[in-house]
Amino acid sequence: MQRRKMPVHLRLVARSMPYKGLLLLGLASSVATSAMFVATPEIVRFTVDTGFAISDVTQADGTVIEVVEGNMGTLAIAASLLLVTGVLRGIFQYIQNYLNEAIGQKVAYDLRNEIFDHLQRLSFAYHDNAEVGQVMSRATQDVEGVRMFIGMGVVRLVYVGILIGASAYMMFLTNVTVAFAALALMPLVAIQASVIAVKMRPMWMTVQNLQGQVSTVLQENLTGQRVVKAFARQDYEQQKFEDRTEELFKRSYLTNVIQAVNEPVLLGLWLLSAALTFIVGAGEIRAGNLSAGEMASFQLYLTFLQQPVRMLGFIVNNFARAHSSGTRVFELLDAESAVSDKLDAQPLRPGPGDVRFEHVAFGYNSVAPVLRDISLHAQPGEVVALLGPTGSGKSTVVSLLPRFYDVTEGAILIDGQDIRDVTTDSLRTTIGVVQQDVFLFPTTIRENIRYGRPDATDGEVEDAAKAARIHEFIETLPEGYDTVVGERGSTLSGGQRQRVAIARTVLLDPRVLVFDDSTSSVDMRTEYLIQEALRNLMEGRTTFVIAQRLRTVQMADQILVLKDGEIVEQGTHAELLDRGGLYQEIYDLELRDQEEARAEMDVAGSS
Repeated sequence: MQRRKMPVHLRLVARSMPYKGLLLLGLASSVATSAMFVATPEIVRFTVDTGFAISDVTQADGTVIEVVEGNMGTLAIAASLLLVTGVLRGIFQYIQNYLNEAIGQKVAYDLRNEIFDHLQRLSFAYHDNAEVGQVMSRATQDVEGVRMFIGMGVVRLVYVGILIGASAYMMFLTNVTVAFAALALMPLVAIQASVIAVKMRPMWMTVQNLQGQVSTVLQENLTGQRVVKAFARQDYEQQKFEDRTEELFKRSYLTNVIQAVNEPVLLGLWLLSAALTFIVGAGEIRAGNLSAGEMASFQLYLTFLQQPVRMLGFIVNNFARAHSSGTRVFELLDAESAVSDKLDAQPLRPGPGDVRFEHVAFGYNSVAPVLRDISLHAQPGEVVALLGPTGSGKSTVVSLLPRFYDVTEGAILIDGQDIRDVTTDSLRTTIGVVQQDVFLFPTTIRENIRYGRPDATDGEVEDAAKAARIHEFIETLPEGYDTVVGERGSTLSGGQRQRVAIARTVLLDPRVLVFDDSTSSVDMRTEYLIQEALRNLMEGRTTFVIAQRLRTVQMADQILVLKDGEIVEQGTHAELLDRGGLYQEIYDLELRDQEEARAEMDVAGSS
């Protein structure tokens, strides 16, 4: 919590602390590079003042001229020293740049992994509201902004500070008056850099939010391609994407314009310093307070400092971008999961699968409760069917079992343990879920089935597929179980995806099963095969089914009828029909046709 109160830039710098050894080496190389830069003007000063001698020579006509004579030994030494310092400066600068990039890449690597890990641990409540494009933008482009800040901002700022400080010290040591003239415009440089940093900070935040919006639109379009083409909305989607990219272009262009103006302004201020140094230096030479070599060293200092001053403009831009990037990254990393393990959470103990809901209430927010006073007892091996109108809370009830969300009131117990007191990993490996929105990974069918149990043998995978009545279909494929399915399993039909998902759950061998509308996408023949397989699978396991098929309802030990988040009826199929309530209405509207169709199929089959 304390770190969250730290300024963004300090939090980013703290990310590089695990690599303080590299940071110290980078600092040492910065000092060494600066020393080589500072040594060059001093060598030139020494060379000019001691390597050259000026003498008066009287010509034949009586004119006196000044002749510059070089001391070849001194000049040779100076040339050797300049060569050595140049080579050393190149070596140290290479080390510095290498370490800068290494530290930046390592911090980015850590951040990306931490973001991914954190996203895995956030509850459904976070993912329900998060835009995928914005999350992807933070994990990629914003992390890249942080990398540049660490590798090319922080360490280079230290280098620039050392170089300017060392140069200023040497100039003041040589001549205070000329040093003041050379550095007189430094406050203006600092003011200019600060103004630009403040101005660009909100601009970069806008740019990066727009990058997230562009990613969101692109992701939505790619995911919804079938809908887009089915409704011939390509032009609309194109215009929507162009609107976002045009706004991003304008904002990004504006930041580049400001940056393009900023660097020449800084360079111009530094050139004015050079001119001022010439003027004041000339006066000091005439007054005998400055030698020609010292004047040459001043000009070299200013020449060498052009690069760090120009770099200062880049660093300012980097700091402004890093503030917005870091803010967005830490917003994600600081997001707390609504569902988390207690510090003393223990694994769920083995048991038969006795499930109790005790006066459970739940709401996605405090304003609108979704479930109210849900109480039920599913004994080991029982099948519990959930029915009700759309929005009655059926899916929410089964989502509370594996703690995709936490109850607002009451408690859920499995074999006597409150599920909030056990680790989520042990809970979710105990509960097998086949969700309504079946998701398959773009890998082989074998790997999709094996996803919950990576150590399962090929034989176990095939047994699970047989139980889900998908084995025979897989065998007809050219590559069998090694067939790669498309994105989200798009190369399979809805029923095939459903059965692969069921096989994946079968392989997990859980003690509690949850089928969220798990047979709604299959025809009656396929449903029959699945139900026959599930009948054996459910034996000895507690099973919750969101039922849309008559066969599921009839095989249930108890049926819960929900309306507006409450259980309004409870009993068996026959008991509820006798009562003539809401279940009777659902049966007449949705289930009676299935019963009549099945009866006709039975008659046709017997004839």
